[in-house]
Amino acid sequence: MTTPNSTLRAVRMGLLMSQDEFARAIRDAGLRAGQRNDASKRLVQRWESGATAAPRPVYARALEVVTGMPIETLGFAAPVPLARVSDDGEGGHDLEDSPVGIPTASSGPSVQPTPARGNYSGVWLSTYEFYSSGRGETFTGKHYVVLLQHGNRLNARSLPGASLNPDSPLTLDLQLDGNTVTGTWTEQTAGDGYYRGARYFGAVQLLVEPTGRRMAGKWVGFGKEFDVNTGPWELRLMDTSTAKATLERYSQPPQ
Repeated sequence: MTTPNSTLRAVRMGLLMSQDEFARAIRDAGLRAGQRNDASKRLVQRWESGATAAPRPVYARALEVVTGMPIETLGFAAPVPLARVSDDGEGGHDLEDSPVGIPTASSGPSVQPTPARGNYSGVWLSTYEFYSSGRGETFTGKHYVVLLQHGNRLNARSLPGASLNPDSPLTLDLQLDGNTVTGTWTEQTAGDGYYRGARYFGAVQLLVEPTGRRMAGKWVGFGKEFDVNTGPWELRLMDTSTAKATLERYSQPPQ
């Protein structure tokens, strides 16, 4: 069985692109780089369904340009092969139904997570607090994020222009076990902002309220002085729809 790539789908939807528009953007990125590709809606469907485990290098490079994210973070089940340039200038082959999976941290027996209850896909308001030692104040970060669920996996990406601080995209890669949500977060700060384009990342653990409309907990991450920082983090459901019109409505800074 193949595992759908819900991360890539969340990224595409966060960009407010249909599969056709996403394929066109990948083709355009290839043309600008002088590395023509034949991305199509059908190819995007194969990536998102997991039927194609990893893209060829020529597509991987274009995907990084379009999404602004490293290929390793786009949810492909198999590692992207190194480029092998052929006579026609293209490299490698798509990996069809590859058995190669993501390596686990332990060789011991795996523990199956508790099945997820309900579906948490939708638009959520993400709110966290952090202390800035350089400014001596506590600040709040807010983003509207589109969250997609597949089984026990939750993937979220901030919508374009939907943060208090402009140009600070946020991604979350989470796993649901009962009413506990655990995973990682990554935020790329604005290049002209206080943190000058620094990329921050860390871990987060949240508890889902019985209503299923709010998750609250703590984040942890490293600071500039090699210390470990933490603070509160909350996700609050705004809309269960992930339709394009809904995502466009929330593509604005939170109030």
